[in-house]
Amino acid sequence: MISIEFLITSLVVVLIPGTGVVYTVSTGLIQGRAASVYAALGCTAGIVPHLLATVLGLAAVMHTSALAFQVLKVAGVAYLFYVAYATWRDKSAFAVDGSLSRVSAGGLVVKAFLLNILNPKLTIFFLAFLPQFVDAGASQPLLHLLLLSAIFMAMTFVVFVMYGFVAHAFRRWVIDSARVQRWLRVGFAAAFAGLGAKLAVTDR
Repeated sequence: MISIEFLITSLVVVLIPGTGVVYTVSTGLIQGRAASVYAALGCTAGIVPHLLATVLGLAAVMHTSALAFQVLKVAGVAYLFYVAYATWRDKSAFAVDGSLSRVSAGGLVVKAFLLNILNPKLTIFFLAFLPQFVDAGASQPLLHLLLLSAIFMAMTFVVFVMYGFVAHAFRRWVIDSARVQRWLRVGFAAAFAGLGAKLAVTDR
């Protein structure tokens, strides 16, 4: 049975801006609505490995193994800083015009997937969050866990797409102002760097 507490808690968690939201919003601004859907799809797909880790018990290993957690954390921090640097260096990133060489749909999905898969906190979140909503008396607790996960992922996809569509609504404003383009480029680079720094100093 799906409880209202689970739905509300999941919605709150999904709505909180994080790496995926920042990436989806920036994609919606740069490449439009369709691209933001691909970004949201990649972010949602990035949840699957964390779900599998939880189901297979790997999350518990990561939770107790400092080395395993640190390895994945360092990889995640490095990738976030790379994205921040690439965003800051690309002077044309927010110059939304017809001459802009756009990232392919596959490229958008892969980049978003990597942003989520390299976040060890997401695995720990699944380990601590989902099991508490599994009915203790369920005849098939694994199926219940998978159902909760599917609902969480569907909610993630829908909310992220909405974020991307809202960002796209301000696209014309971005196109018309070089100053806005500059500030957005710096702002998103700082956001990715900040998320990387936050991950770097967090413990399990």
